[in-house]
Amino acid sequence: MKMIQSNEIQPEVKTLLSYATSEKKVNSEYLLYIESPERVLYGYYIDQNIVGCIGIVKEDANQCEIKHIALSPTYRGKKIGREMVRFIEEHYSFSIIYAETDQDAVTFYKNVGFLIRSLGEKYPGVERFACILNRTT
Repeated sequence: MKMIQSNEIQPEVKTLLSYATSEKKVNSEYLLYIESPERVLYGYYIDQNIVGCIGIVKEDANQCEIKHIALSPTYRGKKIGREMVRFIEEHYSFSIIYAETDQDAVTFYKNVGFLIRSLGEKYPGVERFACILNRTT
């Protein structure tokens, strides 16, 4: 895992981020990683090729939110997502790691150890979920 710091979005990173957000928001989300010191984007590399990424926003010294987590379809189901979350856990000393997601990723977060709570229908026809990993309990 290494931090992605380029001022220009690489095509591979753009593709990965498109799995975690809408394609029309990829450029603006990437720009937030460049401009905001609270946001950090890490890439997961295999043989010099980026195959996954995880982006966080540091809320304060004790808490962060996972804004984006994505893997190339070829590498899904190989526990790389879990490794990326563990990297954040080990690299920082956050007490709480938070993520908000839809139904598609609930099982992933649950399997990694997050507690899941429904936020209800935040958008028409879309139920959202709060995923919380509390490292103080």
